Amino acid sequence: MNDRPLRGKNIVVTRPVHQAQELGALIRAAGGNPILFPVLEIRDVEDLKPLLALIERLDEFDLAVFISPNAVVKAMNLITARRALPAKLALVAIGRGSVKELGRFGATEVIAPARRFDSEALLELPALQDVSGKRVVVFRGDGGRELLGDTLQARGALVEYAECYRRGTPDVDAAPLLEAWARNELHAITMTSSEGLHNLIEMIGSPGRARLRKTPLFVPHARIAEVARGLGLATVIVTEPGDDGLLAGLTDYFGKRDS
Repeated sequence: MNDRPLRGKNIVVTRPVHQAQELGALIRAAGGNPILFPVLEIRDVEDLKPLLALIERLDEFDLAVFISPNAVVKAMNLITARRALPAKLALVAIGRGSVKELGRFGATEVIAPARRFDSEALLELPALQDVSGKRVVVFRGDGGRELLGDTLQARGALVEYAECYRRGTPDVDAAPLLEAWARNELHAITMTSSEGLHNLIEMIGSPGRARLRKTPLFVPHARIAEVARGLGLATVIVTEPGDDGLLAGLTDYFGKRDS
């Protein structure tokens, strides 16, 4: 059995800087060389006053939904610096990363999907079915999909959004990436959001786009894959969620090609 299935493979990790280390370490342990090239930057909101005012009103809510690990970190740092979480407030998270981050703040009971990690899976949970008259706060970044809030409102919930971070495009030099492509030394890219993929396309410019279309792209959700294929990428592999899922997809793909 090959315990270093990614030996000799240079794999781009596009997560934000503060979230890229774990996947990079997994790739390195499998023999690969992670190339950290963040395509999203997580920034503070420009005006904290609305968020802080909402935190003061947390006792009014029945459910607090955290859209992402970034939402957990940004919101919970502000919350815990000012107050305790209300005892009756149920915590809801979309993915394992968010559950893990909530655990770091001492939250041991979190409502979350067991398999698929998206708004659709969250809305299928029993706890989010009968929400008529309940007050829900959704901690998220600026903008984003409205499916969760719209569906909860249609079910009779009173929903408020709490934007606790902004997403931006990092100021990163793409030249090393383009040079690696030119030397045929870039073997795969991992991508964890559709927004990040659009940012990458802008960051690499026209010289990189033709190469991107021919480079295997590993994504943890079918929605990102659909966007990638619509943009003309030839090889898009949908993996299981999370860093472990991306690693498994990479090792399976390259293991079969090298066997």
